[in-house]
Amino acid sequence: MFKNTCYHCGSDCEKDTLKFDDKLFCCNGCKTVFEILNQHELTCYYDLEASPGAIPKEINGKFDYLENIDIAKKITSFNDCNTTVVNFYIPHIHCSSCIWILENLNKLNTGIKLALVNFPKKEVRITFKNEEVNLKEVAELITSIGYEPYVSLEDEEIAKSKIDRKLIYQVAVAGFAFGNVMLLSFPEYFDVDEFWLNRFKPFFRGLMLLLSLPVLIYSAKDYFISAYKGLRNKILNIDVPIALGILVLFLRSAYEVLTSTGQGYFDSLTGLVFFLLLGKIFQQKTYGFLSFERDYKSYFPIAITKINKDKSQENIAVHDIKKGDRLLIRNEEIIPVDGILLNGDALLDYSFVTGESMPVHKNSGDKLFAGGKQTNGAIEMEVLHAVSQSYLTQLWSNDVFQKNTEKDIKSLTDSISQHFTIIILTIALISGIYWYFVDKTVAFQVVSAILIIACPCALALSAPFALGNMIRIFGKEKFYLKNTTVIEAMAKIKALVFDKTGTITANNDNHIDYKGVELSKLELQQIKSVLRASNHPLSRMLFDSLKADASFKATNFEEILGKGLVGMVDDMQIQLGSPNFVNEVETEQNQTAIFVKVNGNLKGKFIFNNKYRKGLQNTFKELSKTMHINILSGDNEGEKLKLKSMLPIGSNILFNQKPENKLEYIKSLQKNNQKVMMFGDGLNDAGALAQSNVGVAISENINVFSPACDAILAAEKFEKLPAFLKLSHKTIGIIKISFLISFLYNIIGLGFAVTGNLSPIIAAILMPISSISVVLFVTISTNILAKKMLY
Repeated sequence: MFKNTCYHCGSDCEKDTLKFDDKLFCCNGCKTVFEILNQHELTCYYDLEASPGAIPKEINGKFDYLENIDIAKKITSFNDCNTTVVNFYIPHIHCSSCIWILENLNKLNTGIKLALVNFPKKEVRITFKNEEVNLKEVAELITSIGYEPYVSLEDEEIAKSKIDRKLIYQVAVAGFAFGNVMLLSFPEYFDVDEFWLNRFKPFFRGLMLLLSLPVLIYSAKDYFISAYKGLRNKILNIDVPIALGILVLFLRSAYEVLTSTGQGYFDSLTGLVFFLLLGKIFQQKTYGFLSFERDYKSYFPIAITKINKDKSQENIAVHDIKKGDRLLIRNEEIIPVDGILLNGDALLDYSFVTGESMPVHKNSGDKLFAGGKQTNGAIEMEVLHAVSQSYLTQLWSNDVFQKNTEKDIKSLTDSISQHFTIIILTIALISGIYWYFVDKTVAFQVVSAILIIACPCALALSAPFALGNMIRIFGKEKFYLKNTTVIEAMAKIKALVFDKTGTITANNDNHIDYKGVELSKLELQQIKSVLRASNHPLSRMLFDSLKADASFKATNFEEILGKGLVGMVDDMQIQLGSPNFVNEVETEQNQTAIFVKVNGNLKGKFIFNNKYRKGLQNTFKELSKTMHINILSGDNEGEKLKLKSMLPIGSNILFNQKPENKLEYIKSLQKNNQKVMMFGDGLNDAGALAQSNVGVAISENINVFSPACDAILAAEKFEKLPAFLKLSHKTIGIIKISFLISFLYNIIGLGFAVTGNLSPIIAAILMPISSISVVLFVTISTNILAKKMLY
C-alpha cells in the first residue's frame, strides 16, 4: 500500500497531511522550514539528500544525557518549570549566515521562543517552553542544521580553550608545510644547473604538491567553508576573495607541476595561509583581551543590601556578593544572583530573562534566578553562588531591550565591506586579464596578491575596538554603558534632561526634619518596616535616617510610582507619600516632604532639606556650552530660586512632574528633532529613560540595575559628565581617522599589487599587519584621550 511521506523529514504522513507547493509535510514545523528555504531560494538543500530534515542517525541518542535533570541544571541558566534559558557554545558560528539561521530557530520549532547569537563569543542564548520542547530536542535541532553545541560540564573557559586549539593545529600544519616547501624550493630559487638536482627536480616538486594538500584541505578549510556559506546565502563576505586567491594559487601551481611546465607557487601558497592564520590568532588574542577587560574588570556601580548575622544592614557592591550571604531585595529591584527565598512574598517579573512579563509567584524555600525583578514588596534570600558579572552584562545587553536607533557605524562598515568585496573582485578580474596577455607567469601572482592585500578587516575592526576600549575606560570610571551603540548615541546628544531628587541632589548629605504629632517608638518601627520595601531615593533616605528597628513584616505592600506607598503592619495601615496620595492639601509649597498617615489619621510630614551635588554649578556651565539643559522634578517649586541661580541662562525648570509628564516632555523634545539624554533613577523614571535616546540611571548605594536604562553612572562621578560626553564625540572622530588610514592602506597596497610589484606571500604578511596597526592606533588614541580628559 502506497504511503505518503514528508518531503522535509521523510516521516509517514497521517490523514491530516499538510500540502504546500505540491509537496506533502507531516507537520507545520517541516512546512515552515521548507517555506523559509524556498523564500530565500535555498531549496537546493533538498538536492543534497532525500529527506534532509530527518534527524541524522549519528545524532540519534547522542544527547540522551541531557534528559538527566542534574546534568540539565548544570548547563541551563534559568528554569522556572515553564520556561528554560540555555547558553550553548557553538564553535562553528563564523558568519552572518550562521547568525541568521540560528536566530530563526523559532521558525523551525515553535517551542523555541527566542534565540540570540553572541557572535564574538560564538554563543547562542535560547529560550524555550518546556511543554513544547525539551533541552535534548533543542540540542538535536541545532546539530541537525550543522551547528552542534559543545556541551561540557567543565569550567566554561577551560572548555572553550580546548576548542580554540584547532586554530593552533591549523597554524602548525601550515607552518610545517611552509618551512619544508621553502627548503625544497632552494634549488629553484638559485636556478642551480646540477645533474642530480635536475634529475630529482620533478620529485621535489611532487613533494611540494603533497605538502601543500593538507594546508589547502585542513589549514585553509575555514576560509572555503565561510566563502561557500556566504555565497549560498547571496552574501559576499571577506573570505570570498581570500578563498579565491588560495584556490587560484593552488590550481595554477598544481597545473605547472603536473604538466612539468614550471615549479608552481607552493611556497607562496603555504606562506600565505600560515601568515593569514597567524594574523587571525593575534587578532583573537587582542579582541579577547578587550572582552576580558569589559566583562571582569569593569563592574556595575550598583549596590545590594546585605543582612548581617546581627540583623544590621549594609550596602555592598554586586561583585562582593558571596555564597551564603543573606540579601534584602526591595520592591522593583533586580535579583543579582541565584538564591533561595527565605522570607516574604515573591512575585517575580522574569521578562528581563525570558522576554515574557507574566509575574511568577514563589514561596519560601523556592529557588530564585538572577535577573528576576521583585514586584511585591521586600523579600529576603540566601545566595547560592557568587555573582557572574558577565551574566548580568549579557542580560542587560539582551536585544529584546534594544532601542530603535538610526543607522550606526556598524551598519556603515557592513555596507562598505559588502561593496568592497565586489570592487576587489572586479579589479582582480581586470588585472588578471591584462597580465594574462602581457606576462602569463605574472598574472596569477597579481590576481592572488590583489585578492589578499585588499581587505576591509582594518575598516571593520576599527569601530569595535575604539568603542569597546572606550566602554572599558568608562567602566573603570564607574560609568557603565549597556553596549557600544550608546557611545554613538551620546555623540549626537543636543538636549539633557535631569530629574532632581537623587539625581542632582545627594542622598547621603540631606538633612531631614519631622513636623507633626509625635510618633511613638512602635509607629516609627512600623513606618520603617514599610519603607524597607521601597527603592525610591526619598524612601531610602528616610529609612536610613530613622533611629528604629525595621523588625516587622509589611504585608499588602503597594508602591504607586511618583505618588507614594502603602502597607499593613500588624493590622495598622501605613501610608507614606505626597499630599495628594494621602488626600491632604499642602499648605507650605516650598518644601520636599513625605506625609505620614496611620490608619487614616494624618500624623505629620518628614521635610527634606536638599543638598546639591558637589560641583553641580560648574558641571551645568560646562554642559551648557554645547547642549540645552532641562530640569524635571516631581516636587513642588520650593527650590525654584535656588535652582535658577545654579543653572545657566535659558535652562528649563519644570516642577510637579509625574512620571508620565516626564515621558511626554521627552517626546516633545524629540518631535523637534532633538536627541535627548535623560538622567534619573531606574525606578520612577523608567518610562522616560526608555523613551530618551540615551537613558542614564544615577546610582548612590541603590540597586538601579534595569533594562530601561542605557547606562549607570556612580553618583560620585557626576562631575565628570562633561568629559564623558566630550570623549564620546572624540571617539567617533578617531574612528573616522582610522577609516581614512584603512582606505589609504588599501589604495597603496592595490597600487603595488596591480602593477605586479607585490608577491602573494608579502601581501599575506601585510594584511594582518594593517589590521593590527589600525587596532593599535584606535586603542592607543582612545587611551591617550581618556588620560588627558579624565585623570
